[in-house]
Amino acid sequence: VQLQASGGGLVQAGGSLTLSCATSGFTFDAHDVGWFRQAPGKEREAVSCISSSAGTIYYADSVKGRFTISSDLAKNTVSLQMNSLKPEDTAVYYCASRRVGVHTYYYWGQGTLVTVSS
Repeated sequence: VQLQASGGGLVQAGGSLTLSCATSGFTFDAHDVGWFRQAPGKEREAVSCISSSAGTIYYADSVKGRFTISSDLAKNTVSLQMNSLKPEDTAVYYCASRRVGVHTYYYWGQGTLVTVSS
C-alpha cells in the first residue's frame, strides 16, 4: 500500500496550491481518503475527507469555502485544491486512507510541507 502526497510549497497569503495524493495497493473505491495537517507544536487535525463510494465529503470548519477535495477513480488519486490560503494553514499535510466503515485511518503517506507567508 502506498500513498504519495505532493504539491506542497511556499505561497503568499491569499494564494493557492493543489495537493495530490497518489494511491496504490488497495481498492480505491472501497476506501475513504483524507487530508490531515500538523502545524509545529500542534496536534494533527483532519482537514478534509472524501468517500468516493458513499459520495460524502467532510471539511473542517477552518477550511470550508476555501478548500475543495476531489477524487479521480480512474487514476486512484485524491486532490485538495486550497484557495485563499492563510498563514495559519502552514503545516505538513498528510493523506491517509481507511476502509469504508472503519473509524481509524490506518494507511498514511509521507507529508508535504505547505508554508504560507504573510
